[in-house]
Formats: sequence, C-alpha cells, structure tokens
Amino acid sequence: MESPEHADHKVRAMPEITVYLTRWCPFCTRAITLLDSKNAEYKAIDVDADPSLRQEMMQRSGRRTVPQIFIGETHVGGCDDLFALERQGKLDSLINA
Repeated sequence: MESPEHADHKVRAMPEITVYLTRWCPFCTRAITLLDSKNAEYKAIDVDADPSLRQEMMQRSGRRTVPQIFIGETHVGGCDDLFALERQGKLDSLINA
C-alpha cells in the first residue's frame, strides 16, 4: 500500500539528452559544464571515436560542427544555442519536460 504522501506523486521520465562532441573541443566542454551544473543526465557521443557516429550526428542535425545537442527529439543546436536557452530561462523547462 502506498503511503499517503506518495499516493498522488507521479514520476515523470526526463527527456534523454544526447550530446555529440569531441573531447578536445572547448565549446563541447562548455556545453557539458552547463549541463553538469543543472545536474542533467546526458549521453555523450564522441564522434572522433567512430566516423559513423559523425554521420549519424550530421543526419540528425544537418550540421557538421560539434557539439550538437538534442533534448528528447528536439535539436537544440550547439553550445551558443544551449547558452541562449539558459539566458532566456527556457533550458530548465526543456530539461525537466
């Protein structure tokens, strides 16, 4: 039997965050640092490790540069786009949608 304080509590799954990156890219590092500051869980995909992963990133995003960030199925864009969402106060709602 559920305790009364948890009876109406629904657990919502957070959207999966995917970051296509390279380990040497300073913009990738900045984007990851921002996500870490939000305690966001993300899947980091190093496109230097496997050329097919860069192809996957390019097919999903239409872009060649890293990072390319997806929150759920939403293509956020790169590092500047991620920080723009943060400045606009929209990043938290996307991460916690």
